[in-house]
Amino acid sequence: MKDPARKYFGKVTDRERAIFEGAITLGALYHQFIGAAVHDAKALERAMEQAAIAQPFIERVRVKIKCPKRKRIRPYVYPELSAEMLEIALVAKYGGARVRVGMRYVRELEYPLMFIV
Repeated sequence: MKDPARKYFGKVTDRERAIFEGAITLGALYHQFIGAAVHDAKALERAMEQAAIAQPFIERVRVKIKCPKRKRIRPYVYPELSAEMLEIALVAKYGGARVRVGMRYVRELEYPLMFIV
């Protein structure tokens, strides 16, 4: 695939560009969806996957939302997506390079870590 934006990326390798595309997509998903209502976790997972796959050079995406178990429904408890609930794995392909990147909350760091697999 000819990339009309390639000239804006300087001298980067296909692998570096694939990592960049994957990382940008992870960041976009995180900032777009954190705080979203989790009424139906499966539906939200699919919506996030569709948003990610619409990005250039993204081949596959898997989103997993781990909802905490609630013993009973209480009034005024808003079930919203938080970093601790989210796991994302995706594959980005650019030129001859294919990379896997991911995101998950790492308790020991107390941080939603985005990483290269």
